[in-house]
Amino acid sequence: QIGERNVFCHDKLVMAADYIRTTLAGAGYEVKRQTYEVGGKICENIEAEVRGSRRPDEIIVIGAHYDSVQGSPGANDNASGVAAMLALARTFAKTQSARTLRFVAFTNEEPPLFQTSYMGSRVYAHRSRERGETVALMLRLETIGYYSDEPGSQHLLFPLNLIYPSTGNFIAFVSNVENGFLVRQLVGSFRRQAQFPSEGGALWGLIPGIGWSDHWAFWKEGFPAVMVTDTALFRYPAYHSNAD
Repeated sequence: QIGERNVFCHDKLVMAADYIRTTLAGAGYEVKRQTYEVGGKICENIEAEVRGSRRPDEIIVIGAHYDSVQGSPGANDNASGVAAMLALARTFAKTQSARTLRFVAFTNEEPPLFQTSYMGSRVYAHRSRERGETVALMLRLETIGYYSDEPGSQHLLFPLNLIYPSTGNFIAFVSNVENGFLVRQLVGSFRRQAQFPSEGGALWGLIPGIGWSDHWAFWKEGFPAVMVTDTALFRYPAYHSNAD
């Protein structure tokens, strides 16, 4: 119903932010806003936190961007990731965790602000570094809405087509080589808890698609970060027209 939302459709971006804040508040959270200006327009990251009981200074960030690329309603990219983030936030709202959990909705992930100082996750990760925070893990939820059991439904670019299955019915945990141990831990944990196909990949960050989201911003600040995706992210150039 909201449709395209970005700095060029700022009123819709504000509507999406309002929805996320209302949903998190309804789950019982004290919602925080990190606001900043882009071209005279106020943009915001949205944060909800479950304080850790034993290691509160160690933070796990579960994040998803809520803006959409120009010309797209962003159903998969990235309303699917936001929906998962909100579902996790509701699940953990009344629980205790050893580490602090932060559920964060980022703005301005899409071009032309992607990988600039105005990218919401870049603003957020930079602030965490300035504050001296310990981000033990940033878990990035990106385009997880695509699913097909049809053989050949997954068409990946080289060399990813040599690594992943050709049927697009799985969730992938992806990061750079430096975070390979985290990818293995996450995939192992996921497979113990969920009966759903999954794959993992610790790949070179220079491969197209590996760093194409908010986890990149945390890498830039030296924080460990892993992307969770349906791998639609790697199906450029047809990605936005087919996956959204």
